[in-house]
Amino acid sequence: MSEKVRFYDWFIDNWAMASLPLAIILLLISPFVYKGIGLAAFLVFLTLPFYMLHQYEEHASGQFKAFVNNMIGKGQEIMTDKAIFRINVLWVWLSTLLVLYLCVYVNIVWGLFAGYMVAFNGIVHISTSIRMRRYNPGLWTSVVVFLPLGIYIIYLVSKISGTGLLYNGIFLGVAILLHAMIMLNMRRQVRRA
Repeated sequence: MSEKVRFYDWFIDNWAMASLPLAIILLLISPFVYKGIGLAAFLVFLTLPFYMLHQYEEHASGQFKAFVNNMIGKGQEIMTDKAIFRINVLWVWLSTLLVLYLCVYVNIVWGLFAGYMVAFNGIVHISTSIRMRRYNPGLWTSVVVFLPLGIYIIYLVSKISGTGLLYNGIFLGVAILLHAMIMLNMRRQVRRA
């Protein structure tokens, strides 16, 4: 087995554990980031380390995978380690970095994407817990960080950019669509199983 394949397998198995020290490092350098990019873009930057903390809560011990496979998959594996890796590292981490670049170098209005993504993710976790009347992995960071941070980003970016309902609606729609794609994929996996 090549070194490249072994590293890829190692990263898929350990990315969630690595997200905690990465989040801490990003939070420790955050004062320098704030000084360089201003408050609104800084809040978008913060979504990355807070997503990492959220992902640690969800995935460090395989809790979210077990929760989804037991509750939705009825014991069948519909959420795999590779799918979790693709969603959380390739989609969330990389899209957050792209959005940060767009906020800083193109237009702050792109921050609405980050705001709606964390707020909607938080709402999904909270509403799931209310509906099921039990904890689901990711709930605590959703309540404490995602919902308040997302709402504040939406408010601040809308105020600074003068953005009206159209842009807010577009970015909210994209956040809902991306979460719906994940849910539809899980339902498709249930049908296959």
